[in-house]
Amino acid sequence: MPLPFLTADRDLDTGAAETAALPHDEPDHWRRPYRPGPWRVGAAAVLLLLASFVLLSAMIIAMAGSLPGAAACAAVGALMIALALRLLRVGLWVSAQGLRQVNLLRTATEPWSAIAAVRTRQQPVRWLGLPRTVQGQALIIERTQGEPLRTLITDHNGDFLSRPEAFERAADVLEAWAAEHRG
Repeated sequence: MPLPFLTADRDLDTGAAETAALPHDEPDHWRRPYRPGPWRVGAAAVLLLLASFVLLSAMIIAMAGSLPGAAACAAVGALMIALALRLLRVGLWVSAQGLRQVNLLRTATEPWSAIAAVRTRQQPVRWLGLPRTVQGQALIIERTQGEPLRTLITDHNGDFLSRPEAFERAADVLEAWAAEHRG
C-alpha cells in the first residue's frame, strides 16, 4: 500500500526533490510534506489499542444480553478510532490550490493568494501541545489580510520533537512551496 507521506520525506532525504518543492507529479492532490512524528503515531496507536479493548468489552456486554450497554461501548470505541485517525491527519497539507491546516476538530484552507509569507521564527512554543512552553522555532503563516494562522508546526510538537533536522526540512519545503505558488 503506498504511503504518500513517506514518499515526500524519503525523496528529500535522497536529494531527488531539488527541482520542485514537493517531489510528486500531481500538485493538485493534498499532500503533507513531512512524516507524522513518533509521538503522534504513538498516541494514535495507544488510542487504537484502547479502542480495541472497548470494542471487545462491547462484544462481551452484547453476549451477556445488554444491548443498550453494548451499543454505548461500541459508539465509544468508534469515537476513539475516529479520534486516532484524525490525530494522524493533523498538520499542514499543501496542493496547487493552497495550504490546508488540519486541526483535531476543524480544518481551514487558505488559497495561496491569501498567504503573504511563510517563515520560521524563534518564539515560545508549546511542548507536545501541552500548556507548558519552551523556547523553540515555529512555522508562521501570515495572511495578506487578518491575523496569521494558528501556529501548528513547531520543533517541539508531536511531529518534530527531538527531530530538528526534520523540522528544518519540512519548513524549507513549505516555504519553497509557498514561494512557488504565491507568485
